[in-house]
Parts: sequence; structure tokens; C-alpha cells
Amino acid sequence: MEHETTYSPMTAERAGLTTSEKLADCFEADALLSERYFTDRRNMHLEPEKRLMLAILEEAVYCFQDNYSAQRGTRKRLFDSAHQWFFGVSGDWIFSFENICSVLGFNPGYVRKGMAKWREKETPKPRCAA
Repeated sequence: MEHETTYSPMTAERAGLTTSEKLADCFEADALLSERYFTDRRNMHLEPEKRLMLAILEEAVYCFQDNYSAQRGTRKRLFDSAHQWFFGVSGDWIFSFENICSVLGFNPGYVRKGMAKWREKETPKPRCAA
């Protein structure tokens, strides 16, 4: 049986990076996020359930970043959904942001802070009238 490969712009754009490297792009350098930390995570064998959770987190980061500037339509709804998932109260749902972070060993507050900093950095600053 042959393996089918589908093309996705997201996959093509980010194909050269590992999941940990993609997530690390959201954050500034910090002692908690050293290269050694991510090297250890890349070399760690994850159970299928954890790989699924990591894929969900990765897709949410991509959705948040790719659609943050949208003003209407599907892209705006995608951003709003990702934003709500990251920053809203998610309860006890198995694939909630807090549960995924807990299972994967990420600090949810730290991830949220990184996402907020990324968005602040990407938001155009208003020009002062001279």
C-alpha cells in the first residue's frame, strides 16, 4: 500500500522545523526555554496521545498567529476560536488548553504570556502626528 501525502501550505512553510522549535518561536529567550530543554524534548519518545495533544497545541499556535490580523470572515472566526482556547476558561475538557499543557509539562501561564507578547509585537503601532 502506498502512503499518500497531501499538500498543505502550513506544512510546506514549516516543514523544516521541529514542533518544539515552532513553539519556541512564540517566546523570547529564557533560562526555562534553553536549547537543552528543547533538545531533550525532541529526543523524547511520546505516546500517541501526547503526540496528538502536541499537534493540537501546535495547530492552535499556527491558527492564532496566521489569523491574528483578520478583521472578518472565516479567518477572524479561526483566530477568535484559537484566542478563546488559549485565554478562555476551558474547564475539564480533555483537550482543553490547561489539560494539554499539564500532560505535556508546559506552564499554561507562561505559554499564554508568550502568545500575548507575540501578538503585541506583531500589532502595528499607531504613528504619532508630527
